[in-house]
Amino acid sequence: MPPNRAPDTAIMSPSYSSEVQNLHHYHQQGHCHPLEWRKQQLQQLKTMLLENEAAFLQALNDDLGKPAMEAWSMEIAYVTNDIDHCIANLKRWSKPRKVPTPLAAQPASSFIQPEPLGTVLIIGAWNYPLQLTLAPLTTTLAAGNCAVLKPSELAPATSALIAKLLPQYVEPQAVIVVEGGVEETTALLEQRFDHIIYTGNGQVGRIVMSAAAKHLTPVTLELGGKSPVFVDDSCNLSIAAERIIWGKLSNAGQTCVAPDYILTTANMRERLVAELKKTIVRMYGEIPAQSESYGRIVNQRHCQRLINYLQPYLNSEAIAHGGDYQLEDCFIAPTIILEPELDGPLMQEELFGPLLPIITVPDFESAVHFIRQRDKPLAAYLFSTNPIQQRLWIQQLSSGNQGINDTFMFMTVPNLPFGGVGASGIGQYCGPGGFERLSHMKAVIKRPNLKDLPLRFAPYSQLKFKFLRWVR
Repeated sequence: MPPNRAPDTAIMSPSYSSEVQNLHHYHQQGHCHPLEWRKQQLQQLKTMLLENEAAFLQALNDDLGKPAMEAWSMEIAYVTNDIDHCIANLKRWSKPRKVPTPLAAQPASSFIQPEPLGTVLIIGAWNYPLQLTLAPLTTTLAAGNCAVLKPSELAPATSALIAKLLPQYVEPQAVIVVEGGVEETTALLEQRFDHIIYTGNGQVGRIVMSAAAKHLTPVTLELGGKSPVFVDDSCNLSIAAERIIWGKLSNAGQTCVAPDYILTTANMRERLVAELKKTIVRMYGEIPAQSESYGRIVNQRHCQRLINYLQPYLNSEAIAHGGDYQLEDCFIAPTIILEPELDGPLMQEELFGPLLPIITVPDFESAVHFIRQRDKPLAAYLFSTNPIQQRLWIQQLSSGNQGINDTFMFMTVPNLPFGGVGASGIGQYCGPGGFERLSHMKAVIKRPNLKDLPLRFAPYSQLKFKFLRWVR
């Protein structure tokens, strides 16, 4: 059973100043530093998810229409696996890391000591409202920090459940929850934190970074972008189509690393389209609106945004599959769009929905050139059995993450860092890379109380200078 703690610790005053100061004070007293405390909080976080699994599955369905299997595997199990990984590796990650000491500083030992940063602000996202709030919290607690959680107001059922349950399981003097929207987030950003983690779009990311700059606060930004796919003539078409469709249509396309558009050759396009259509029907049926495996767009505003992207292509040969929508139900069918306008919103904005543009390019080199002319994506996917292409894809394309012959399976590997580059994000918060990001890697040199050679100190001489140049 959870500890008997009052859930009203999540209710805070409008300015949040005193509450954030209390977190700073609690951390400065050293409560969060012991590894046993950190492990206990992580275990309590896992217990919360396991004991309330049904409630979280229902909340995720209420917010996004998520099928139970999808919600469990990509939200609940993702976080619990991350917790297990942190607990198993925490002792090793926290150890001092010895480094060589040069002759000039001998006798001495030199090492890097990871230490907690302090208090972290975590601003979650609505598309994975549980995972993208609690996965950053997992690493934050593992690194020995306090936290303020701001779940997304666009996923109100999940946000309310987190606010209700978290103080019952995790130490409420170390972790507090703030619900609300722009007003509450703006008020939080006025406070001084030791680190800020934000997941969302680039426009808000700039606001977060600007607010953080006032306090010289470091940030981790997970911003997404247009993640491309290149399908080469050499790939196994049925396998490629299955993995692309799963990656694209999980969570109804509302995934930051979902394939945003496909590049392929003229020789491959028609066969690829046919295989993609066949795969969509196999996974979601002839009428996806009736499929229990297919989710919904988060709200009507975002659904209308996608409809606006789709509108210019309706009733044209550009629609190779789908095109149906129901605004009232926040439903948009899996839709394949051929050769969209490159300067239109479909190819300029991150789609974050089940629309899949396909663009023909002459060859592999043209695909790489096409992608490099645009902002660096969060993910880039290559489907090819050509080892030379695989090597060049990795070497020539800069992206936050990459998948060869699959989509976003790198998310299942806890030792791989996850994060963006350039416009797709800054920093990481998962695994060992996230632990280091949320720790101060403090440099330490330790020397014995032995008398130093006089050549180190003034007065200087040519002989001392000569010896110093020799030993440097």
